[in-house]
Amino acid sequence: MRTTRVTVAALLAAAALTLTACGGEAAKTASVTQISGGQNNAKAGTVLDRPFTKPELVLTDTTGKPWNLREQTKGKPTLIYFGYTNCPDVCPLTMSNIAVAKKSLPKADQDNLRIVFVTTDPERDTPASLGAWLKAQDPSFTGLTGQFATIQAAARSLGIGIEAATKEADGSVVSMHGAQVIAFSPKTDEGYVLYGEGTTVDDYTKDLPEIIKGENP
Repeated sequence: MRTTRVTVAALLAAAALTLTACGGEAAKTASVTQISGGQNNAKAGTVLDRPFTKPELVLTDTTGKPWNLREQTKGKPTLIYFGYTNCPDVCPLTMSNIAVAKKSLPKADQDNLRIVFVTTDPERDTPASLGAWLKAQDPSFTGLTGQFATIQAAARSLGIGIEAATKEADGSVVSMHGAQVIAFSPKTDEGYVLYGEGTTVDDYTKDLPEIIKGENP
């Protein structure tokens, strides 16, 4: 698969985040707020100058019940990712990397951390199928589905572009989506660190303790 590391220099130069087709294709771009001009481009995460406001988002969780993002994650360190379960590479790898890194945390920190996966393909990702997929990653992960327009608006408010799933000539279905993970601070409930799809297990393992405390990684 194609992987890219989101760097300060690249984002400032392009002022955009690339949509990813799971499977390795690139497509249109979605705008993102300006970020900090730090010098250490070796860092996996990018600390935002203007943190994102947590979306006012109510979707359906894997049990079929309404799930309010702001209420359920208030005061909790939270990672949010938009993807879909039929993705062959980027989405499962991203969630797997986070799941492995989470296991390195003390039990109390693991229990406090919220990992939220929002589907970009709600037509196929039902609560049941989403729940089964996430259970294989980590049973504590929260999966959300709902109306595509609602999901797309929430993603855009976080600088992440997504497009409705489309069927290719070979019959496969592709969901184009930004492949960024956004970390929200437990202190401010704002999204202040952004990770690109090239972020590794080691990167998350190193940064999660700081994110849980609401500090800059």
